[in-house]
Amino acid sequence: MIGYKLGDEHEELRKSVEAFARDVVAPVIGDLYEKGEFPYDIVAQLGRMGLFGLPVPEEYGGMGGDYLALCLALEELARVDSSVAITLEAAVGLGIMPLYRFGTEEQKRQWLPALCAGERLAAFGLTEPGGGTDVAGAMKTRARLEDGEWVIDGSKSFITNSGTSITAVVGVAAVTGTRPDGRPEISTILVPSGTPGFTVAPKYSKVGWSCSDTHELSFAGCRVPAANLLGERGRGYAQFLRTLDEGRVAIAALSTGLAQGCVDESLAYVRDRTAFGGPIGRFQALQFKIADMEVRAHNARLAWWHAAAKMAAGEPFKKEAAIAKLTASNAAMDNARDATQIFGGYGFMNEFAVGRFYRDAKILEIGEGTSEVQRMLIARELGLDA
Repeated sequence: MIGYKLGDEHEELRKSVEAFARDVVAPVIGDLYEKGEFPYDIVAQLGRMGLFGLPVPEEYGGMGGDYLALCLALEELARVDSSVAITLEAAVGLGIMPLYRFGTEEQKRQWLPALCAGERLAAFGLTEPGGGTDVAGAMKTRARLEDGEWVIDGSKSFITNSGTSITAVVGVAAVTGTRPDGRPEISTILVPSGTPGFTVAPKYSKVGWSCSDTHELSFAGCRVPAANLLGERGRGYAQFLRTLDEGRVAIAALSTGLAQGCVDESLAYVRDRTAFGGPIGRFQALQFKIADMEVRAHNARLAWWHAAAKMAAGEPFKKEAAIAKLTASNAAMDNARDATQIFGGYGFMNEFAVGRFYRDAKILEIGEGTSEVQRMLIARELGLDA
């Protein structure tokens, strides 16, 4: 039989993050969310807890844990707020992990200790204004070698953690040539913050994730040393495919947290809110609605645990990651809608957590590959590729 009980270390971590989210994040995040302020103090505390370095070996300043530990932390944070959770997810999954997996020893020694401590953040510059899902085919950012330097021109959009005061470096995917078959050669180049020619646009005005940092980036004759190439030249496409597969498991965990948070908030509300002579939780219509919400969260958790287990075992997990991401993002969106309905007019007020959850849920069906892309990936893994 397969067991679904966490080991002692993972359960201890989960409980510690659960307590942190409840006791530290929950009391202050509503005000920060309304102001659209990046939660620097919370990020610093996450760093002191070691969460940014969870899947990184101790020799680089990490905790020597695994990706499952990171995903458990993301789920618990997202039960209270997704802005904080996505800040951690992007910093580790999109910033740290490419450096750890593909970086040279010198690059890892240079960047990882401060990143793992949460003192600095890294970002991943992949998506472009006109690209969308067709990342490789529509990529217009170019980089050429000139006098021992990469010269980068182009722009990136929707880049998380790219414009904070502690952002240290952005991994930029760029076309660096043409492959023998005529397809673009894509490489990843590390661009430190403050490099001349690298401009960070003002932050986006977003529907949700109001405390996370998201910007458009532009590069105009931006020069960095040739040694800033991340991994092998021409392997950028393969790198970001690996990164996105792992990221989908992380986003599934985050989505599960939001879905579970909707259950948590709804249970508390129906026990406290009275109408027609008693608490509204006694009405079967609401009981059934919350029961369905719990089923969705439960199924989402099983899906991402399965994907994470296959990833940890070194087995192919592309299909399972897509299933988890699709299942969990659907659960988050459906639960946020139902929770808002349960709260009635109060659910439309941002001072209540479910109002934030509703605003935050939709992006989970878009980021790290849309729901349509997940269905395409699943069908392809089933042998239905045209």
